[in-house]
Amino acid sequence: MQHSPSMGRRQLLVAGGALGLAAAAAPLLTAPAQATSHGPCTRITDLGPGIEQFALMSAIQVGDTVYIGSRNLEPTRVIAFHLPTRKVTAQTVLGTGHSIQALAADSTGRYLYAGILTKADEGRPNLFRWDLTTPDKPAVAVGRTEDRDIRDLAVAPDGTVYAVGGVPGKAPALWMYDPATGAVTKLGIPDPKATLARTVAATDTAVFFGAGSTLAGGDGASKASLYAYDRSAGTFTNVTPPEMEKDPSLRELLVVGDRLVVSTAGSTEPAKLAVMDLADLSSYTVTPSTGKVVKNLTANGDTIYFATDAGLHSYSTATEVVAPVAFDGDLGEIWGLDHVDGTLTAVSGYGFVAEIDVAAGTSVVTELGPAGAPVSAQTGMGIAADHRYVYVGGNNGIARHDLRNGKVVNLRAPGEAKDAVVLNGVLYTGQYSSQGMWTYDPTRDEQPHQLAAFPSEQNRPLDVCHDTVNGLLLVGAQSDTEGGGSLWTYSLKTGEKAAHINPVDGNQLVRAVATRDGVAYLGGDNPTTQGPRGTLVAFDPVAGRELWRIDLPATLTTGVAALAVHGRHLYGLTRKGGFFVVDVTIRRVIHTADHRALCPGFAAMVTSRGIVYGVSDTTLFRFDPKTFAVSTVVPEINGAWYSGPHVNADSRGLLYTMRGHNLVRIEDRPVI
Repeated sequence: MQHSPSMGRRQLLVAGGALGLAAAAAPLLTAPAQATSHGPCTRITDLGPGIEQFALMSAIQVGDTVYIGSRNLEPTRVIAFHLPTRKVTAQTVLGTGHSIQALAADSTGRYLYAGILTKADEGRPNLFRWDLTTPDKPAVAVGRTEDRDIRDLAVAPDGTVYAVGGVPGKAPALWMYDPATGAVTKLGIPDPKATLARTVAATDTAVFFGAGSTLAGGDGASKASLYAYDRSAGTFTNVTPPEMEKDPSLRELLVVGDRLVVSTAGSTEPAKLAVMDLADLSSYTVTPSTGKVVKNLTANGDTIYFATDAGLHSYSTATEVVAPVAFDGDLGEIWGLDHVDGTLTAVSGYGFVAEIDVAAGTSVVTELGPAGAPVSAQTGMGIAADHRYVYVGGNNGIARHDLRNGKVVNLRAPGEAKDAVVLNGVLYTGQYSSQGMWTYDPTRDEQPHQLAAFPSEQNRPLDVCHDTVNGLLLVGAQSDTEGGGSLWTYSLKTGEKAAHINPVDGNQLVRAVATRDGVAYLGGDNPTTQGPRGTLVAFDPVAGRELWRIDLPATLTTGVAALAVHGRHLYGLTRKGGFFVVDVTIRRVIHTADHRALCPGFAAMVTSRGIVYGVSDTTLFRFDPKTFAVSTVVPEINGAWYSGPHVNADSRGLLYTMRGHNLVRIEDRPVI
């Protein structure tokens, strides 16, 4: 999908700035953009929405219509894609939360239930119902589970709705909504060590609850768990197949006749698929897959279809054989899969619906944007820039902004580009989840492609930087499932790669990476309740060994959020606005300050024109290179970020970040 908005659609700002700025910026303004001054030495140019698309996170087919839930878009909404006409024929706005991961329909096909994900529990409803017989009327809020996020829903044959999900720091419960009374009831916490529940299924007599620790693993968190809830007795029984207990999480459940189909998300082992006898849950078969996850279960007779990170597959319960389903192209991350009358309908995170004739091996692909899906600005992920292009990451896509003519093209890349750099015109990204490093050369590549894979359990890359001395790309990563993290290295000269597991310790992930004179500086962040947090490690990325380490002062009690280097000084911010400077030549913290007013949470840092800049969710700021005093560059920048703010600089020292949902270029020339 491509978007090429004209410059006339941009917000044009009134010109201003210090003497000489207009001449210096003239090559940047070949398109009719204008800029505004923000203080005597700061010039801001609005480059329009960072990334626009209809991003999605769930889908279910009801009759001849596929209902699709939005992702990281405000307001949240469900659209109706009519298969016979291949058009979006209806939509409903929920108006709360940021994404819809859970959709389920009752057995009559009249009611569609939707559960939302939100970043903060506002005490508002998170369960909605849409009457599909009157799609012109909006969905209505019907209840609220106290577990903030609803990850999955199931409707029993009698119309009772069951919900699972989670909230950080709390074990997930099983929730029930009774349409007859309108009551939402907590039925209990089956697994007190689980950090998240991802899946639920229901029959007339039982509810099946699948949980684990796809997020916030380690520190004693449980692995995959499956519980059967007796609807009459109100009791839970652990029925997890032992072969699945090493996987981090139960991923999906499906009731097919007299069988329960169960799948997992993998980590150190491939994901698995199990088929259990509902009459005797101790009778089952378990089959390993070749992927990191098995999800989107659907069935046709004795054949079960499912998606992995490598595409679509079928499993025969008669022969116990797994086989690929032919598709000419890349389905990317699949968020919906249904089988009706010989056709598989797959909904891709790339923003299209694929109708696959299984017998013929043919398919029809419909892009949702041209079909009528509402395309709007999404919250951003990573950001990277050079003199020609600026890239903004989103879900399953990266927007490429051409600075010469203002055109924006959406590139396809699975998952999320959490951070990125541009070197000699080539983009390098860290891709979540378990996608490793990707690259894109605009002079020869049609789309991004994988550069290097790394251990799948090291699934969440967080910070990317370039070690010019050793010619290495450095990536700090987190293991969501196992705890701890890693440093990845990739040689741009030889293609050699390495993953250094837990270079800080077994609990601290590597949230930030900076480099000086061939040494990598790693910022640790400990999300658990055990052990030190906020440790700095100087690391030799070639030899793969620690050189020295510093534990931050007790006044800086939270983990490292961002690092940057200027001269012999390593600057750092913690996750609650603590600021520190380390003189790396003497290996000592020489300055600290409390900047919570500017930086209340996560942050990013970059060095440009000899000055270290930082950005938080609220403010863009700079540090004096002599006194380390902080000053505001742009107040109330309030970037619309999904997983923490970012700021990047091109080779000329121009800064790029987000203001609201829009990409902005900032030229700052302070008098130092």
